[in-house]
Amino acid sequence: MRFLKITIVVLLFAVTFVSCNSVRVASDYDQQVDFNQYQTYAFFKPGIDKAEISDLDKKRILRAIETEMAAKGFTKSEDPDMLVSIFTKTRENINVYNHHMMGWGGLGWGYGWGWNPWFWGPQTSVNTNSEGTLYIDFVDAERKELVWQGMGSAVLAKKVDRKQERINEIVKKMLETYPPGTRR
Repeated sequence: MRFLKITIVVLLFAVTFVSCNSVRVASDYDQQVDFNQYQTYAFFKPGIDKAEISDLDKKRILRAIETEMAAKGFTKSEDPDMLVSIFTKTRENINVYNHHMMGWGGLGWGYGWGWNPWFWGPQTSVNTNSEGTLYIDFVDAERKELVWQGMGSAVLAKKVDRKQERINEIVKKMLETYPPGTRR
């Protein structure tokens, strides 16, 4: 019986952990563009300055983009083929969970013998988190036209020492689809 209790708790924790840590991404691009022409990039400072996040988080995002672009063979340049800009959105999520539980051998569900004061009656838990959405825009430097846009949404890390790791994960997942046709 104790094994069953532990198994249920571990499964619930795993489902919650995976759902909170997932990164959702999407991308869109100009299908008329030959993406092989882009070999160099630079950050578009006016666009980045408008992003409504702290300068520290901007640096974290730019570092993550530099790392991923270098891994794809792109080089940063003063005379780039492509400009990279970002913008962000955040929203606060409040999740209220109502559980009506009846004690049964301490499992917290069903009817039966035994009483457990920790699982009897309605249980309510409230969880808040911030979800951030990052947009990365690739703009043709010569024509000044958007050619690719990636979007990634995820629950943000609260601890400072986890922020760079979480941003790296989001950016990496977003840029897996660039250039178009490399991964579906």
